[in-house]
Amino acid sequence: MDLSIVIPLFNEEDSLPELEAWIRRVMEEEGFSYEIIMVDDGSKDGSWRVIEQLAEQNPNLQGIKFQRNYGKSAALNTGFQAARGRVVATMDADLQDSPEELPGLYRMIAEQGYDMVSGWKKKRKDPLFSKNIPSKFYNWTARRMTGIRLHDFNCGLKAYKREVVHSIEVYGEMHRYIPVLAKWAGFHRIGEKTVVHQERKYGTTKFGMERFIRGPLDLMSVIFISRFGKRPMHFFGALGSLIFILGFFAAGYIGINKLYRLHQKLPTVLVTDNPYFFISLTCMIIGTLLFVTGFLAELVSRNAPDRSHYLIEKRTEALGDEGILPGRGTRTGME
Repeated sequence: MDLSIVIPLFNEEDSLPELEAWIRRVMEEEGFSYEIIMVDDGSKDGSWRVIEQLAEQNPNLQGIKFQRNYGKSAALNTGFQAARGRVVATMDADLQDSPEELPGLYRMIAEQGYDMVSGWKKKRKDPLFSKNIPSKFYNWTARRMTGIRLHDFNCGLKAYKREVVHSIEVYGEMHRYIPVLAKWAGFHRIGEKTVVHQERKYGTTKFGMERFIRGPLDLMSVIFISRFGKRPMHFFGALGSLIFILGFFAAGYIGINKLYRLHQKLPTVLVTDNPYFFISLTCMIIGTLLFVTGFLAELVSRNAPDRSHYLIEKRTEALGDEGILPGRGTRTGME
């Protein structure tokens, strides 16, 4: 199979028929063998009903429905696990991402040898102050901190080698920084392609003001995880040891200075009356806590349970290796 198209969605029933028809037309014109994987992230509208209808009409489409809303990262991660194509592409379901871009993304992976290609919405059809300016700032910061020269880390249109999506785990809110996760997993050929961005045709955006807080926190998280995720003791242990040593030597100096002044019969004060004593004591306590934190984090990282299990309420049936058959049946439980 040439291409798997993973589409996470939440309350997008109006756009799904048009999106499916658009993708099908492009794939047929290009002669691609393909599958569409629509992951319904706990929609409250009729999105799942529409997906079931589309799966009956298009044998190359399958749907996965979560019991509740887990977030875009969970939807992408589950779609990645189900993908069987040589190249795996992602796009949003709101019709702002054009399926016409998929063949170009595919060829950059299949013919030019990229591990991953990210779209760049050079001319965004979004509000200037609420989306465009914050997006430019976050992308500039991400470029500086990660060394990955992409203009748009969070563009929904991306393409990957199948090996890439099967080698990374996307959880929490890490969908914004999948290029960093891919680089951390050892895939360094990361490219970029300018893509057309269209105005939203149906519904409203699903991302509110909380993204201004989550964005920087996610970036700090992914930087920390990429550098110390498998060896947290190297960070907490080293920092804790340094702070403890500073506090220990400061306390030692205060004690030695007190003994020296007593020996020379010089005026002196109680150690507990010296504010630097409490500062040094605090440093030793903080250093010890950081060291213990690193030790516990090391134990957790070596025994962490799989975070990729999401409660799936329904799933259209997929049979055979050559295509996805119409989804009349459903499955319930942990996938």
